[in-house]
Amino acid sequence: MSLRRSAAIVLRQFYLMRGSAARVVPLFAWVGVDIVLWGFMSRYLNALTSAGLNFVVTLLGAVLLWDFFTRVMQGVTMTFFEDVWSRNFLNLFASPLRISEYLGGLIMSSIVTSLAGLVFMLIIASGVFQLPFFGYGVVLIPALLILFFFGIALGIAATGMVLRMGPAAEWFVWPIPALLAPFAAVYYPLTTLPRWMQYASRIIPPSYVFQNIRGLVSGGTVSWASLAFGAGLALLYLLIASWFFSRMYRHGVRTGLIARYSSETLN
Repeated sequence: MSLRRSAAIVLRQFYLMRGSAARVVPLFAWVGVDIVLWGFMSRYLNALTSAGLNFVVTLLGAVLLWDFFTRVMQGVTMTFFEDVWSRNFLNLFASPLRISEYLGGLIMSSIVTSLAGLVFMLIIASGVFQLPFFGYGVVLIPALLILFFFGIALGIAATGMVLRMGPAAEWFVWPIPALLAPFAAVYYPLTTLPRWMQYASRIIPPSYVFQNIRGLVSGGTVSWASLAFGAGLALLYLLIASWFFSRMYRHGVRTGLIARYSSETLN
């Protein structure tokens, strides 16, 4: 695997963004809107409730982490979609580029864009709404890693799905974070959910992140065992997603779908 070839994917994305404000602004606009909206909502809830409950820490912190997860996933898919929209995907694989190198480039692009979004969210949340983000302590390290690995896994799996079904299937990708949020218990404890949803939540790594952070904010302790289990799940999903993408690519090459790849292809 050549890191230079993976870095070339990132460099191409950089040149695209450098020449287009329309590609740069969405990286910060939507996360900024989310933080401002939920920040004022948290302040309003603080004004309604008794002392001792700080919704800025519990609610706004959860929104920030979930937005980070969403940026990670979309960092992978958007880099892939740029190649699809420009009809450049076939050109890439006419080169010596390997699947592992291409996936490495997608991941590296996601790291850059998601970190930029995280820093921007932290500036707003900490500067405007006084969110003590680093007050969560060392638990932030495994929490961010779990969200990162699971976001990468979902992004790769989503690109594999689009690779198999065609560019029109990209509309199946955008709702994924919203569909997962209720099961991940981002805004409320798992006990709020019906029993069958709680069972489903146990196989979703972010649920372990938000349960532990919510417990820590409430004065409890962190379950490192559950965080380790969540990290193991996230890494397992990452391996499965990489295998799935590679399989979909080989299927596309074998059936000739790659050569016919266009915006009208859906089967």
